[in-house]
This record gives sequence, structure tokens and C-alpha cells, in this order.
Amino acid sequence: MRIAKDGIPTVISLALCAGAFAFVSWVPCAVMCVLLGLTVWFFRDPERSTEYEDGRFYSPADGKVVEISECEHPFTGRALKVGIFMNIFSVHVNRTPCTGRVDFLEYVPGKKIAAFSPKASEVNERNYVGLSTQWGAVMMVQIAGLVARRIVCRLRRGDVLETGQRYGMIKLGSRVDLYVPVDTVILVKAGEKVKAGITCIGVIKN
Repeated sequence: MRIAKDGIPTVISLALCAGAFAFVSWVPCAVMCVLLGLTVWFFRDPERSTEYEDGRFYSPADGKVVEISECEHPFTGRALKVGIFMNIFSVHVNRTPCTGRVDFLEYVPGKKIAAFSPKASEVNERNYVGLSTQWGAVMMVQIAGLVARRIVCRLRRGDVLETGQRYGMIKLGSRVDLYVPVDTVILVKAGEKVKAGITCIGVIKN
């Protein structure tokens, strides 16, 4: 099983602890082995393969669609927003929804209220990634939740990304909002489960 690079130090530390306790007592060793197994499961990073089509936007995260609305942002202008809630059992690696160049990056400290609430998009700790694409501005927003304690984003301004490319993760459950052009036909509904890099969220009308 592939493990996300951001989880490798934690997995190695727990493995070493489990090995050390093996020489002391089986009880703490067993506990550490359980924790190790849960950690490996949490940081799993399965390979995803599908045929990507131009003019389509794919899910940036695994989880459940909790919001579909129209809104405004300085980078995207008027846009359609799709909010995806990730619980602690979801794959937490985030992927890009389409090809594009990173022209907007902004980290905003904030609260840690439940991420499934629409208000979380405005008040929680979050990280904005804006892409310039041939179909207009697209933005992904990584949002920390009630349990999440770290947002990971490895991008820089000017990076050119491919559809489905890994770009970061949010540790211990959270939310990712996707902003797409208003002339996008949204193909998912609230309550629907989606997979990063697999599920098509919407398609440009023309």
C-alpha cells in the first residue's frame, strides 16, 4: 500500500516504538501495532487512473458533497462552489481538478468548527490555491475542521499542474471547496460521495 509522503515520518516513528516495546512487554507493543495500523490506513495514498477530458473538472478530494452554491471571490469572480466533506476514514490526499497554472496562493489562519458547516468556508483555518486555466479561474480551498490539525500544500506560484496531480493533504478529516466557472454544468448532488481524481464534478457548457 502506498503511503502519502507527509505520513511517512509518523509511520516510521510508530514502527520504531512498536519494535522497542516488543523487547519490554507485549501489551504496549500490541497497542502500538494497532496505532501503527490505523496510521498506515489513514495515510494511504492509492493510485488513481482514469481518462481525463478537457473542459471537465474532477473532484479534488474524497468525501461527501455537502454544499453547492454560487458565490464570489476576488480571484475567481462569480463562481460555482462545491463543498466536499472529508471524514477521518476518507483518503486525505488532495488532487488537482484540471490542468492549470498556480497564480494564487493564500493561507488564512482561523477557527476549527465542524467542517461540514457552510460557515467553515469563511471562518476556519484554510489554504487557497487558484489556477488559471483555459476555461477561466478555478480554485481549491483546503479547510481545517474540528479534528484536523495540519493543512499540507506543496505548491508555489507559477507551478503548472496536470489533472489528478497530488498537491497536498489535510490531516485528520476536513473539507475541500472547489470553485469553478459559472458556465459549468454541475454533475453531482448534495449528499453524493466523490473520489479525488476520479469523480467528474462538472463540465463547461460549451
